[in-house]
Amino acid sequence: MIDTSSARSALALLDGAEVVAEDVSQALRADDLARRVVALGALTAALDAVAIALGPGSFTGTRAGAGYGVGLALGRGIPLLGLGTLDLAAGRAREPATALSEAGRGRLYHRSDGDVEVRHGPPDQLPKGLPATGWLRPETLEAVARAGVRMLGEAELDGFGVAAGRLIEGAQKLGYDRVRLAYMSSFGPLRG
Repeated sequence: MIDTSSARSALALLDGAEVVAEDVSQALRADDLARRVVALGALTAALDAVAIALGPGSFTGTRAGAGYGVGLALGRGIPLLGLGTLDLAAGRAREPATALSEAGRGRLYHRSDGDVEVRHGPPDQLPKGLPATGWLRPETLEAVARAGVRMLGEAELDGFGVAAGRLIEGAQKLGYDRVRLAYMSSFGPLRG
């Protein structure tokens, strides 16, 4: 599982739903991604699929991870799967929460537990009734706190790999040439 759509980047090597290895770091540059994948052992593992985060999130970050994932899957001739960034964020929460992802210009993508619609707007428009989860930049975290929304701490969340393992069965099956990423310019109608 490759997710480079957020303020942190995450890689997880799964055996079914079981986490074999995980690497979470500050947002990766494209040239760091290959090094981290090698360090994780993913290139020597007997992979049967590659999963990528589809966004919404960082335009450049989402494209870097997706591009690497497509190349890895295509090069090995194995299936390519996709999961939403907000699904992965929500999947880490042990309680109902609002999943968040950076949208740029001080705005956030967000979806509350049980809601199917992705919304987009400034932190002061976030729902106040639920805690929130997602990897955000420090200045965005401060804006969310000022808006009166409590972010779940790492101790209150499951690991990235655990969330990916729970969600992988329902991942979208993608074609190597048909990957549709979600970021502000291509996401379609967003409610704010």
